[in-house]
Amino acid sequence: MGRPEPRVDGRLKVTGNARYASDFPVANPAHACLVTSAIAKGRIVSFDLDDARAVPGVLDILTHETVGNEVHEPKFFGSGGTASTIHRPLSSAQISHAGQIVAIVVADTYEAAREAAYRVRVTYEEEDAATTLDSDGVETLPATKVRKEHKNPRVGDAAAALRAAPVTIDAVYETPTQHHNAIELYATTCVWSGEQLTVYEPSQFVHALKHAMAEQLGIDAEDVRVISPYVGGAFGSKAAVTPRTALVAIAARRLNRPVKLVATRAQGFTIATYRAETRHRVRLGAQRDGKLTAYVHEGWEATSRLDDYLVGGTETTAHIYDVPNVSTRVNVVRTDRATPGFMRSPPEVPYVFALETALDELAEALDMDPIELRRINDTRNDPITGAPYTSRSLMACYDEASRAFGWRRRNLPPGSMRDGDWLVGWGCATAVYPTFMGAATARVRLARNGATRVEIAAHDLGTGAYTAIAQTAAERLGLPVAAVEVLLGDSALPAAPVAGGSNTTASCCNVVAKACDGIRRRLVRAAMRADRGPLRGRKPSSVNFVDRHIAGEDGAKVSLADAFDMLGAPMIEEYAHWLPHGMEPDALKKLHLGSAALTGGAMEDRIAAAFGAELVELRVNVYTGELRVPRIVGAFAAGRIVNPRTAHSQYVGGMIWGIASALHEQTELDRRVARYVNTDLAEYLIPVNADVPDVQAILVSEEDRLVNPLGIKGLGELANVGTAAALGNALYHATGRRIRKLPLRIEDVL
Repeated sequence: MGRPEPRVDGRLKVTGNARYASDFPVANPAHACLVTSAIAKGRIVSFDLDDARAVPGVLDILTHETVGNEVHEPKFFGSGGTASTIHRPLSSAQISHAGQIVAIVVADTYEAAREAAYRVRVTYEEEDAATTLDSDGVETLPATKVRKEHKNPRVGDAAAALRAAPVTIDAVYETPTQHHNAIELYATTCVWSGEQLTVYEPSQFVHALKHAMAEQLGIDAEDVRVISPYVGGAFGSKAAVTPRTALVAIAARRLNRPVKLVATRAQGFTIATYRAETRHRVRLGAQRDGKLTAYVHEGWEATSRLDDYLVGGTETTAHIYDVPNVSTRVNVVRTDRATPGFMRSPPEVPYVFALETALDELAEALDMDPIELRRINDTRNDPITGAPYTSRSLMACYDEASRAFGWRRRNLPPGSMRDGDWLVGWGCATAVYPTFMGAATARVRLARNGATRVEIAAHDLGTGAYTAIAQTAAERLGLPVAAVEVLLGDSALPAAPVAGGSNTTASCCNVVAKACDGIRRRLVRAAMRADRGPLRGRKPSSVNFVDRHIAGEDGAKVSLADAFDMLGAPMIEEYAHWLPHGMEPDALKKLHLGSAALTGGAMEDRIAAAFGAELVELRVNVYTGELRVPRIVGAFAAGRIVNPRTAHSQYVGGMIWGIASALHEQTELDRRVARYVNTDLAEYLIPVNADVPDVQAILVSEEDRLVNPLGIKGLGELANVGTAAALGNALYHATGRRIRKLPLRIEDVL
């Protein structure tokens, strides 16, 4: 593990000096406010804008009547494009979902824009809308028809194995609609300087946003620059380009004046993406000793009419355990809602919840400890292809978590543990997340005095990317972290992949290390060729960079300053690109065009994933049904940990999110009109400190020499995968009542 360095951007953040997208000052900005649809399906009949235009300071009101075809058709993110939807904003009178942008008001002040937006009157012709999975009017399709590249993992004869199994489980599980609700709102500022457009917007992929604006506005990509050095939370919602950005750019171009938009919290529920509701039927077959013989998983996912979005989580669950017979199928259900999108661990959160709950039900049917059941079915190879895991420490994680939790004191029968008025349940579940990596480029500059500058268009969403990248350069060049300056979040920098799929540390640190190695080689060659240098004639492999020196194994060393003098240069700059194993040869070209292609997980010759074990204690009040989580322990293994401090923060945050996913979070739907009800942080519930009194994260050491040169696996999305299942399993252990639908609430227990 690396050193637990404090965040290099910590002081900037706590003092308020870190600039987020809406913080950037621009000259004489106008302010925009959105008007969104009050119906879910139908068409706009007319606008009444007289009262809105009468508000002092109003500059312009954009509608489909004035914009029309000005925005070119976006390319959908899930099909190799960059956009969250193919819907062209303000292109027609058609309404495809509630909260769709129908107008944008621009005024001299935010207050005037907001007042005028409230005064816009829209007359609609409304049609009946299909809201969710079992609503009238939905269209259900196999995922393979919606997305040709989707694969339903299968091996053996699962149907026959189920019929022959002495013990079987057959159950249906459901997860709800959820929204990202990052603290930083969706904000966009657009500034034109002649033909040059600068966009300040929180983004998980600045190069994609750059090319999306070029495509949608019909301009040259070299005329677009996107700046987003800090992102105040995203969790997937700021990866794809949403319809608002092009509209702000058009408004700014019309006015020849910068325009700033900060959408409201409620608008964020419909102008961006979300986690769609899912349903799962899981069937398991096993021998009486616990050995799995069959796994059948069919999933249903809600999506929109317009776009081919799906998560297909069986592509993860089918690879976790040693099952000789597997059959999976994913279905897409088209509704009259906005298109869903990536939300932290998009496939794993719903699909692993179903599988890990079913495994607990199997353990109960076998009268077996649920951790022992997982141990019996552990594997070193992919059950679908037979390819080996690059490393796999699942049971090591369970061993560490069990010791810390005191799992051996658990009574097996449900309802057998009690503390006064509280029923006590202990539950467990596996956390898993595939290791993804993307093609990346970086530029590193080292000066004679050791000052180092790293440039890469990566993104820090609060996860510690600045720190991990700075540490990588510092360790490679034998410098203190304070000597390294890191520039991120600017499309003018060398291209880096989307900050999604937990790939940033693996992708960016490997390419930065490669650039640093280029600098090392040049300095080492100079030091070894110097006529009277102490390292003359040494092998390059026999020296290292330590404490601003190039040092040999015998103690001989040359300072960086002297090595630069030997080289005859005051500064060295290296540009590097990195293509991870399994990546297509044209991945770098696609990266520079804003493609979000990643590789990893289950590949032809290997399978790479990070694992964890989560153990929770859940208490249920026997009189009120109140649910409390006094403690949770998670142990996680994710290859080399660059910074244990920031990794620990990610794990703790992930488990807290998992508690939220299990007990708190649900976007409530008015099924009659396909509208969201609780579009604020007063009624969209998230945990507070009192809900999570004791969260313990254990970092399990793991070395992986195959996954990538630095042995790094992604960890940001790992910890929230297993929590919901662990809590549901704990609820069953406490009460004997199996709840198969999230979130778990008092009314389910009473």
